[in-house]
Formats: sequence, C-alpha cells, structure tokens
Amino acid sequence: MSRERRRREEEAAREWKGAYRPYDIVREATIAFGVVLALTLALTILFSSPDDPPSTIKQWSRSDPVDFVTTATTELDGSSTTGGYGPPYNHSSDGQHIGFIHLQKWLGVSHPIDTATDFVLAPVRSLTAQPALQSALSTYQAATSKTQTGWTSAYEKALGNASAKADGSISVKAGDYGPLPTIMGSLLTFAQSGGLDGALLTSRQFYQTDYTKPLLFMADGGVLSSRAQAEHLLGTQWGMMNETGSYPGQSWLWLYTFWYQIKPFSTSTNADILVMAIMGVLSLAFILVPFLPGLRDLPRRIPIYKLIWREHYRTLRAGR
Repeated sequence: MSRERRRREEEAAREWKGAYRPYDIVREATIAFGVVLALTLALTILFSSPDDPPSTIKQWSRSDPVDFVTTATTELDGSSTTGGYGPPYNHSSDGQHIGFIHLQKWLGVSHPIDTATDFVLAPVRSLTAQPALQSALSTYQAATSKTQTGWTSAYEKALGNASAKADGSISVKAGDYGPLPTIMGSLLTFAQSGGLDGALLTSRQFYQTDYTKPLLFMADGGVLSSRAQAEHLLGTQWGMMNETGSYPGQSWLWLYTFWYQIKPFSTSTNADILVMAIMGVLSLAFILVPFLPGLRDLPRRIPIYKLIWREHYRTLRAGR
C-alpha cells in the first residue's frame, strides 16, 4: 500500500458517513454477564477439580513403610535429592545455571535445611521417653563419619530387599547397621502416628502455611511421584498444563511445558533455567512486536482488518 493511498484512507476514516443505529451498552453488558455466569456455574459443576485428600507423611509411612524408611536413610546420609539440591536449601551444590549465570547460588540459602537433623535426628530426639532410642542416637552421633556412612550404606542396601509386616513395621535382613534399626523404627512409628507431620512444620501459628519440609521429605521418596503419575501430572506427561484426573487444565502453559518434552531439556540438569531463559526471550520478542521492523508491518501486509471491517470499507467505496 502506497503512502498516498494510506493517507487517503486515514483521511476518509476520520468522519463516519454511514448509517447509525442505537446500541444499549448496559443491556449488552448485562446479557454478556448473565451468559458468562451461567456458563461458569455449569462448567464448574461439570468439570471442577476433584477435592482429593492431601498426601501426608502419616499416610505415606502407613501405606509404604519400606519406602519411607529408605527415604529417611538417604536423608540421614545426605544422599537424597534435597540433600544435594543446593540453594535455597543448602550449599551442597551451586544449583542450575547457564554459563556464568548461577541464579540459585547468587540468591543464596534462604530456607536452610539439614536433611539429617531436620528430617531424622531432631524429630526422634524429641521422643525423650524412650531411653533405648536416646542411647541409639548418642551412639550414632558419637561415631565417626566413616562409620556412619558404613552403617547407612549397608542399611540402604538391605532395604532394597526389605518387606513390610502386618503391624506396619519392616523386616530387614540382619546385618551391621549400628543403631539405625532402632532410630528408623522409632521414626517410622512416630510418622505412622501422625507426629512427624507436625514436627516438620516450621511455623507454630494456628494456621499452618509453610509445608516446605514435609513436602520435600515426601518428594525425596516415591509417594508424590507415584501419585502425580497416576494423575498425569509428571513433567513427562505435560503435567504443568494438566489438571488432576482427566479434567481440563491450564492449556495456556502448553509452550512452557513443551520444552520439557524434547532434548536437550528433557535430559538436562539445568532444564528449568534453560526453559525460563527461552520463555523470557520469546516473551520479550512478543512485547517488542510494535517496535520491530517487519513484524510490526505484518497487519498491513496481511489485511485481515479489512475482512473484519468490511462493512466500513464497503461504505467507503460506495461513497466515492
């Protein structure tokens, strides 16, 4: 379109010379609000998210005591996912990065967590009415790091063939595990009673809002991943844009979760920060569309607006 022709069209559009008809915007808004409200109520009744009960350490330790004790043992020796995560929980690693950009490291440890102390030793230490347990704790803490590692390594290996008993305890093949069977047995009983759920809360307020520690503990085990898989919420299942069960989810997140389905993101330990960087660049490009030569001219080169306002342009042509 030439500059002169564009100028003539803009000049002609300054004053509307076509017909007029009444338009009650209040009436239209009321009708639109009523329709949207009715659709919202109907869709809420038909497709609302199910009110599933939350996962708890009590439920986990009762349904799969072997997995619970195995996870607790990895927390004790620091080999769990949380134990080696790095900031914001500990200094075990630098966290995810892109080149010289280490966001986790720069932001530092804001929620310090010592998995051995917070998830195992401190909770069982609070059970002061059990002399045998307190003696086992003293034995473990008095041992050298090498001895502790030997106990936890042997116990973790034995737990691979452990089984749950009818009373909720576990059966482990005899071996040199030091005081670990006593410590883990007491921790398991404490968890099955529901006490560990409360012991891991960091807030002492009436309304609890910080469930970081219980969630991290469960995430290190298999309970949350198994439940997420059953509900199609894993990252490999496009879980970020899914709702629980087969209900409609957040479809607008398709592009964000798309990157996690392809390499190198699906196999990278830095996937989160890589995807965040890509989405940041794409979002910035979208914001800058009005300022980018070529892109900003697409609406003029692809005259969809003429189809939308075809009546207006038809009137213009008729008036010439």
